Amino acid sequence: MLYPIGIQNFEDLRKGGYIYVDKTEQMHRLVSTGKYYFLSRPRRFGKSLLVSTIEAYMSGRKELFNGLALEKLETEWAAYPVLHLDLSGKVYNTAEDLDVTLDQHLCRWEASYGVSPRYQQPDARFKDVIDAAYAATGHQVVILIDEYDKPIIDNLDNPALQDHYRSLLQGFYGVMKAKDGSIRLGFLTGVTKIGKLSVFSGLNNLNDISMDPEYSDICGISGSDLHKYFSEPVKELAERNSLTEDECYSKLKEMYDGYHFSEDSEGMYNPFSLLNTLQKKRFSEYWFETGTPSFLVKILKQTGYDITRLSENDVEIDSDMLSGVNDYINNPIPLLYQSGYLTIREFDRMFGIYRLGFPNMEVKKGFTKMLLTAYAPVPEKEGNVLTARLYRAVTSGKPEEMMRLLEGLFARANYQIQRDAERDFQYAMYLIFELLGEYVRTEYQTSNGRIDILLQTEGYIYTIEIKTDGSADEALAQNEEKGYAKAFADDSRRIFKIGVNFDKASRRIEEWKVV
Repeated sequence: MLYPIGIQNFEDLRKGGYIYVDKTEQMHRLVSTGKYYFLSRPRRFGKSLLVSTIEAYMSGRKELFNGLALEKLETEWAAYPVLHLDLSGKVYNTAEDLDVTLDQHLCRWEASYGVSPRYQQPDARFKDVIDAAYAATGHQVVILIDEYDKPIIDNLDNPALQDHYRSLLQGFYGVMKAKDGSIRLGFLTGVTKIGKLSVFSGLNNLNDISMDPEYSDICGISGSDLHKYFSEPVKELAERNSLTEDECYSKLKEMYDGYHFSEDSEGMYNPFSLLNTLQKKRFSEYWFETGTPSFLVKILKQTGYDITRLSENDVEIDSDMLSGVNDYINNPIPLLYQSGYLTIREFDRMFGIYRLGFPNMEVKKGFTKMLLTAYAPVPEKEGNVLTARLYRAVTSGKPEEMMRLLEGLFARANYQIQRDAERDFQYAMYLIFELLGEYVRTEYQTSNGRIDILLQTEGYIYTIEIKTDGSADEALAQNEEKGYAKAFADDSRRIFKIGVNFDKASRRIEEWKVV
């Protein structure tokens, strides 16, 4: 079986004999029932392939759809002129970058339809291209825009350039409203729908299907798809990893399933990770290995958001806020959802509130590793080694060895504390232990007070009290005075009480004690 990993062109996929999970019934419904659409999905979730498939469909390429649902559903197969603008594959960090990309597309379209440019402005040239394409073919124009928000997302921490791009794109995309009579279909994709920075102000008739139950599976691979199209590869994966088929399906679900794009919808698998796993016959964090957006870390640190809430599935947000990204500096949750790091867990219909959490283990582990590099001096490629060493120490009941590893880690000269030193150090400790796969909580409430970090393994319980610019004895005294260990008085596991003092001036663990 050939897996379409990295294949974003529908014609190449079909002619190359790659497996294709048929989404053409949803495409036919989309084209038949509306005109302007927007779809938000995380990166590497199949948006570009979807756009390419729609392009083949609207270009009348019937031969590419043999054996697919669309072959029987479509009866006309008209060849509409298609203007496909792809803003992915480029980093936008200067004012000229977007101008160059738009100019490249416009020059190609102008050559195709014999247009001699009369203006320099991209929006004016875009209008002329639409008119020329309509006149040359006698058919209304199809406009497909992939990753519409890439220039803006690249500059969430650069307001001036962000505003320049927003203004330019707003005028360019607004042409679709001015030329409505010449347009058959407009379809835009992106990772986010940025409300406050909207480039859609001229497109008030845009149908956002990102959370529409009818289209929740238009990208990605559902559990039903997995069993229908990939039963043999799953058998091979199970054999290679010494698993039963049921165990293999369970592990695939735990690792890559769990994306919900509307309440009560079937969970969706990340197609990039799933296909890589089936091809390589090895479980890994493929989505995260392709790169993580650094802007998310910057935003989370700027907001001071309590990151421990993320892994507890304790994130609640009003339904009106989830589909857009407005004040992302003060509320990063919609951005985390649309980027694929959080997903819908529950929906409270009475109050219209979503409860969010990590979709699967790949995202939880990858996101934790990503944050760890922001709060602790752990180089990206050394996280697994540190995790393995700490895991062996913790599960063997060796708190001194665990603390020596942590002491050495924070002794690295490149560790910088910002803002609230105690909070940032506590977050770093929390993230390190979260990667162990054990039960970890910060600010854990007992009847007598607060435990900074609680760590439980099969045979041991660790209560870790953190002080900043104090002493380890003070930390232990607070542990004793408030009777933190009493909460586990009936527990047969051995309890270790650890006091830690972090010195802000030296940015190191200055002292620790274990009792």
